[in-house]
Amino acid sequence: MQGSFKTIELSDANFEFDGLRFLTVKTPNLKGRGDICVFVPKSEKPLKNLPIYILLHGVYGSAWAWALKGGAHKSAHEMMQNGEIAPAIIAMPSDGLWGDGSAYFPHHNKDFAKWIVEDVPLAIQENIPEAGDKSKLCIGGLSMGGYGALSLGVKYADKFSAVSAHSAITKLEEMELFVEEPLSDYTENASQPNVVDIITDNKTKLPPLRFDCGKADQLIIGNRDLHAQLTELGIPHEYTEFSGGHQWEYWQEHVRKTYLFFNASIAHK
Repeated sequence: MQGSFKTIELSDANFEFDGLRFLTVKTPNLKGRGDICVFVPKSEKPLKNLPIYILLHGVYGSAWAWALKGGAHKSAHEMMQNGEIAPAIIAMPSDGLWGDGSAYFPHHNKDFAKWIVEDVPLAIQENIPEAGDKSKLCIGGLSMGGYGALSLGVKYADKFSAVSAHSAITKLEEMELFVEEPLSDYTENASQPNVVDIITDNKTKLPPLRFDCGKADQLIIGNRDLHAQLTELGIPHEYTEFSGGHQWEYWQEHVRKTYLFFNASIAHK
């Protein structure tokens, strides 16, 4: 089925593994193609309109990172089997593959935000039978993906039922800790506000919001500042610190908190 996109490629079920499926979508928002890795739970009875939990990767990564470095699909499968969370689709898109990381907002005549917010859900709804136009959306991410999840989840609050971030970049200048490209490459056409400014600008319509960070993480100060600012402003959120640093072992463990938060937020809707 072609649907809304000029071209779309979906992996062959005969060669897929561990419930993972792969989509490559051509979209005007990227002026080219974007990839999505999707975990689809198996069931004896047909599943339809499952929630879609979008997980955004960090710098250097791509659509495969959350699954093949984070085991996000295995954690989800185990939690669904145990009855900790209801069945859901885990969508793991690329960030648009600009430089070391796009930061998930528009620049260089590409709309990395609309790719995530519009194209990714639509491609899944049109091509994965277990999804549909009634599928609820949640968004989470790690590091740069945490920045993307907090920014996009709040800006497009009408689309998302919950937002979760791990080890998030909270100010765009923190990208300089990780990427080769100078900050001016991101902001040549427009400045990108800090997460607290985006949340403040949209505070009347916020979805449920959580974030966490490792105590040994280089981004811990920014996360503590964001928590303090939101607390002072009286903006509801959950913030937790755990042991650990800016590493996959941390995200492998704590992605489960994201799934529990998404599941509970949808159940309360």
